Amino acid sequence: MSYFYHIMRKATIIFILFPFLSFAQQLRPSNSAQIYHELNQLKYLTNVLYFAAHPDDENTRMLAWLVNEKHIPTAYLSLTRGDGGQNILGPHLGASLGLIRTHELLEARKIDGAQQFFTRAVDFGYSKTAEETFNHWDNTQLTDDAVWIIRKFRPDVIICRFPPDERAGHGQHAASAIIAKSAFNAAGDNNMFPEHFKYYTKWQPKRILFNAYRFRSANTTSDDQFKQDVGQYNPLLGMGYGELAGISRSIHRSQGAGTRSVPGVQAENFELVDGADLKESLFDGIDISWNRINRQDIGKKIDNIIAKYDLKQPELILPELIALYKDISTVEDEYWKNRKLTEVKNLILHCSGFMAEVYTDNPEAVRGEQVPLTINFIARSGATPVKVLNYSVAGKDTTTDKTLPNDGLITYETSILIPENTYNTEPYWLRSAQPDDAHYPVPDEEYKGMPNTPCMFNATVNMQVGDLPLTLDVPVSYKTLDATHGDVVEQLRIVPDVILNFTSAFYLAKADRSFTTGVHIHANKAMNNVTLSVYNDMLNREVNNINLKEGTDTTIIVHFEGPYVASKSIADAIMFAAITKPDGETYGQQQILIKYEHLPTLQFFTAASSKMLIKTWECKAKRIAYIEGAGDNVSEVLRFAGLEVDILKPADITLKNLQQYDAVMVGIRAINTVDEAPIFMPILLEYTKNGGTLVMQYNTSHRLKTEDIGPYPLSLSRDRVTEEMARVALLNREHRLMTYPNKINELDFANWVQERGLYFADKWDEHYTPLFSMNDKGEEPLKGSTLYTPYGKGHYIYTSLSFFRQLPAGNHGAVRLLCNFLSVGK
Repeated sequence: MSYFYHIMRKATIIFILFPFLSFAQQLRPSNSAQIYHELNQLKYLTNVLYFAAHPDDENTRMLAWLVNEKHIPTAYLSLTRGDGGQNILGPHLGASLGLIRTHELLEARKIDGAQQFFTRAVDFGYSKTAEETFNHWDNTQLTDDAVWIIRKFRPDVIICRFPPDERAGHGQHAASAIIAKSAFNAAGDNNMFPEHFKYYTKWQPKRILFNAYRFRSANTTSDDQFKQDVGQYNPLLGMGYGELAGISRSIHRSQGAGTRSVPGVQAENFELVDGADLKESLFDGIDISWNRINRQDIGKKIDNIIAKYDLKQPELILPELIALYKDISTVEDEYWKNRKLTEVKNLILHCSGFMAEVYTDNPEAVRGEQVPLTINFIARSGATPVKVLNYSVAGKDTTTDKTLPNDGLITYETSILIPENTYNTEPYWLRSAQPDDAHYPVPDEEYKGMPNTPCMFNATVNMQVGDLPLTLDVPVSYKTLDATHGDVVEQLRIVPDVILNFTSAFYLAKADRSFTTGVHIHANKAMNNVTLSVYNDMLNREVNNINLKEGTDTTIIVHFEGPYVASKSIADAIMFAAITKPDGETYGQQQILIKYEHLPTLQFFTAASSKMLIKTWECKAKRIAYIEGAGDNVSEVLRFAGLEVDILKPADITLKNLQQYDAVMVGIRAINTVDEAPIFMPILLEYTKNGGTLVMQYNTSHRLKTEDIGPYPLSLSRDRVTEEMARVALLNREHRLMTYPNKINELDFANWVQERGLYFADKWDEHYTPLFSMNDKGEEPLKGSTLYTPYGKGHYIYTSLSFFRQLPAGNHGAVRLLCNFLSVGK
């Protein structure tokens, strides 16, 4: 995994990696600065939970200060995984984007040191009020999830990023504050969610606060709020917490959330929402020391260990840490005993310089496969001996009884058989079908709140440091050498024996209703005499006696004849593909594989499927140029619709080259993300003036590379229509864009997904003609979704309608409307 890509940018922050977290793929020792922080964290018996709605909502400066300055374990609870956002890095949206943003949060947490939780809420897109949000979300279910996390993590202080009203600026933001307060009150109530008590006891936090802010035009701060200075310089970091926060927040690359690292002390404002008031500290009235459980003796021993600690020789405190572990084993409070034993165990491993890794050189494996493994151990523990007694992987036990030489690597070779009942490697929340479009399933109650699926394969290592026996789990990993990144370590991914993919997301029926599909088959295991089926509830075609060799790819064409199809209703029908073995075992999954530079390789599986469409559109434009922006699949759908589409790089955008195209379409947020936009926009406008057609998709007003995005002035806003079924009024039904070559009416706006459009224009020159009026319930009509103007001999269209969502969903009306835009000059 390319952990080091962003971490090594700033070597001084490497100490805030937590190598023993569940998503780590190696066990590696912390450096001396991190060990010093962990020793100080041992002193405190308290937790803080930060609460908001989405990835990148959290106040990373506050998290960094709490964790690294105050040494307080702090977690961020994001209600959603950010599935409804946009993605400036590529075409992945929906569940794929939620998975990307989940891992961006985990990477951010490695930098600021906080922990991470989620609920099962799906980010269904921008909403304007909490009321609208709760029309989608089950308030009780999400409160249940939040109470579970509070009872598990036991925070004394909960901090909300947002207020519970319109000041939050987003309905899901406001909803997060409403859920947080409900959970605060319910967590300590025996009558609320009693089914939790099988796992956890009730827990009542001391207070819940609102972390007020100034952001753009919003200012929720006031002089009477409690203020806490943060951002102080930390010499162990070599930066202040505002600087660290900028690095952490900038990991949210899919959202273009690059943030300045700001040095200097700055005040954070807090307003009491419920619970005990505060005057001097966030922790007023809370004993956060070992006095809390009447074990002042342990607190004093920790102080003595810190006083003795030598950053150059961390191993010298191993005897004291081993004695401390034994002392904490006598603590009566089970929660704090187990919590602090884990912390001391990690410190013992860190101070002993212990590293363990278990890896294979294959990134994927299938059930029943024998996977070779390399196991490495090393310790740098000085006079304190470290012995590996034995290890076990997938039920295979190996006795070693080996005292590790100081700073000498010990290597073992073994292999494991992947059990037949092993799940595919994928996020637990994507393992089964969603119960609805607003909540992910949680297949096992113990997964509630977890950021990711726990590693399925671990080597359980029994070892001894000094005279202290310890047991730890080491994840089984995939490790390779990359020419530009060095060691890359990722999770070993379990995959199906066969992976299927249709060759197209859509297929088009001919006039007689016949159609042809293609299925790509990747065999991870050899199979003979299997059958491929392409089917739905009405149709089925089989290809028999297929032989598949391991590691090979095969594409099979399946044709459906017109007479067979004609009597069936196939419009917008979903087709599925499956491979069946002679014994009846069936495989029907496609692999969604996601690779970005700043993240590990991610995967999940869905049913192998494609959508059958009957052509309802005509397009007079035949050849178009597409200039990619932040990433979308619009160009692919246009090809499917029958157009010849060329993807142009900035260097290709010349007047001479553009002359061959009937129209040019610019991808979403291109003027936000493409550095060459100030150079090519004048060329595009000149192309338009000479008789071309230019269709611009939406941009945001923030960080435009050039303000000259049209032939005449127009300004962009944050206005949007979030209700995907909001009424759309055609302002001029006889306009050429509404009649040629497709007759557009209100039915063309049926069955849209997530939203109508976003970042509408709010001001425009009189040369422009607005084409539509639309609004969310209870709001004034907006006319800035689509603007048209003739320019010279050509045509210019600026549209904020969400074609980037509608076209990949196979929405006929969106295809028809866009064909009109592209054909206006023909």
